[in-house]
Amino acid sequence: MKKYAAEALGTFWLVLGGCGSAVLAAAFPHIGIGLLGVALAFGLTVLTMAYAIGHISGCHLNPAVSVGLWAGGRFPAADLLPYIAAQVVGAIAAGAVLFLIASGQQGFDAVASGFAANGFGEHSPGHYSLELIHLVSIPVTNTSVNPARSTGVALFAGGWALGQLWLFWVAPIAGAVLGAVVYRFIGSAEK
Repeated sequence: MKKYAAEALGTFWLVLGGCGSAVLAAAFPHIGIGLLGVALAFGLTVLTMAYAIGHISGCHLNPAVSVGLWAGGRFPAADLLPYIAAQVVGAIAAGAVLFLIASGQQGFDAVASGFAANGFGEHSPGHYSLELIHLVSIPVTNTSVNPARSTGVALFAGGWALGQLWLFWVAPIAGAVLGAVVYRFIGSAEK
């Protein structure tokens, strides 16, 4: 039970710190901490949680990581759904806290601002299509390869963010499974 609580807490911190920096401190493309600051905030939240909970849960903080580890034979199937549930619960709780904080700003509108939700096409911060995702990812989709993180804020942005959420579940998990297949191939004892 402690490992599930650790995953929920860690994912809460990731979404609050990472998405919070995007919602409260960044402005695309002009002022604030900018894209580099948001990327750094996400990295630092993962780093702090790796030290704080890594020894308890492995610090996955991401359903795609958990699925990838399971598909690679390095994580037990019995823990997969509880980990994912804990990660999503932590992300939604952080989204709620962030929404509560951001709602105190004059003129705040979660739908109009996008509330750090991921999007493509007209909902991409830079209005990019998906073809460019690997070149510059934050202005393209607000970058998330973490389905829990994407869900945590999409629920509060609503509308288009929920409509596009499927991609931010399918793509990271498909990538994780592909990575696991490659890992099993190159990591096998066979030469």
